[in-house]
Amino acid sequence: ADLVIAQVNPRMPRVLGQSFLHVNDVDVVVEHEEDLLTPGELLELESAHMIGRHVEKLIDDGATLQLGLGATPQATLLAMENKNDLGVHSQFLTDGIMMLVSRGVITNKHKGFNNGKLVASTAIGTTNLYEFLHDNPAIEFHPSDYVNDPSIIARHNRMVSLNVATVMDLTGQVAVDALPNSNLSGVTGMLDFVRGAAQAPLGKSILMIPSTSRDGQISHFVPRLEDRAVVIPRSDVHYVVSEFGVVNLFGKSIQERATALISIAHPDYREELFYRAKKLGMIAMERGFTESLHAVYPLKHEEIVLVDGERITIRPAKPVDERPLQEHFYNLDKDDVVARFYHKKASFIRDDVATMHQIDYVNEMTMVAVVGDLGFGRIVAVGGYLLEPRSNMAEVAFSVARDWQRRGLSQEILRKLADAAQDHGIGGLFAYTSIKNKAMIGLFHTLPFRVHREYEDDMIHLICRFDEPITDKTHAE
Repeated sequence: ADLVIAQVNPRMPRVLGQSFLHVNDVDVVVEHEEDLLTPGELLELESAHMIGRHVEKLIDDGATLQLGLGATPQATLLAMENKNDLGVHSQFLTDGIMMLVSRGVITNKHKGFNNGKLVASTAIGTTNLYEFLHDNPAIEFHPSDYVNDPSIIARHNRMVSLNVATVMDLTGQVAVDALPNSNLSGVTGMLDFVRGAAQAPLGKSILMIPSTSRDGQISHFVPRLEDRAVVIPRSDVHYVVSEFGVVNLFGKSIQERATALISIAHPDYREELFYRAKKLGMIAMERGFTESLHAVYPLKHEEIVLVDGERITIRPAKPVDERPLQEHFYNLDKDDVVARFYHKKASFIRDDVATMHQIDYVNEMTMVAVVGDLGFGRIVAVGGYLLEPRSNMAEVAFSVARDWQRRGLSQEILRKLADAAQDHGIGGLFAYTSIKNKAMIGLFHTLPFRVHREYEDDMIHLICRFDEPITDKTHAE
């Protein structure tokens, strides 16, 4: 700059790192003491807390975080209270980050670069935050050309960028306008962190987006970005989180992207988005709007379990699971196909799979066990129930990949199906299977309810009612 003017304010915290100016580099020094600017209270958003619950499941212990401004990133921080040894490399430091440092959640031990140091270029918060920064040896400030350098960002272990999108179209293009209390987002380094995190070892780029405006009158998911600038191209968009769920767009076709994003849009706008997408050629004309696309994903039924030391996610199936479900059925052993479908079956076309799993999470529920990261995982077990309205009983069926059999997955899935069925007032579960299917018969007897048997030729009808609990499994029939 031709002219450098520096204000000396004794209330300004002194921070370490590359944050000092030599007096010879300053043309004019102005000594003036005044209070530091602090942001107003952030508005409470229910959607922000729901988004935080979804995001928390994507963050591993030891991850390094970058967070944007606003209510949603701060609510996400609140959801991370049970994480361990997180690190921070971010444009902005906030009170939420300070809180996690004070609770021992953020230690910066495993960043892999600048270990032990919390690195940023800006701080926006309360006077408590500014006092926390003052002469703190664990904090370093650096210029934006260092903090925002994608090659620097990519050097961190498990780097995760957490930013807020204001509008997203159904191909994944992102607009980021200025928000209340965060007008800096008009000139953003968001794309730097999106690309840097994607290049980092085990890194993740996560975009958070409330599904609607505060009053619910405007959808933040639109068919096309027609009057807004694209800040993040679709090719850079990986994880997208709304209060209604999480999708991973990486490597997906336009139709898969549109279907995925519609599934996490607000339910009031999904049908309109679906038919607009069909009209624009994003979704094949023969595809119909299904109950699966309208249903709200029940996060409470999602669980991570350890099986022989490997992390398995057991969760309700989603509309984006069509292809992984196809692959699961195609990879089943012939005998397992017969056990699941009661006859030989050589093909599992997409429409058949979609029909089998038209889930509404109430009368029809499918649970899947997934190995691997979201969007790249393999479905190794499937279980589902279908309500029979006249009896208020639900029929269940299962399939497990050969290499994952006899490892307890069916028992975990059956337990979760029973919990979900009871939540929705269903009276019990039943199944038809071969008399020779000892595994299925034994599986039913793992439930804490009496099991009734009815025989017909070489088939057995297993029935358990939720109003017949047992305290001693030896009483089961």
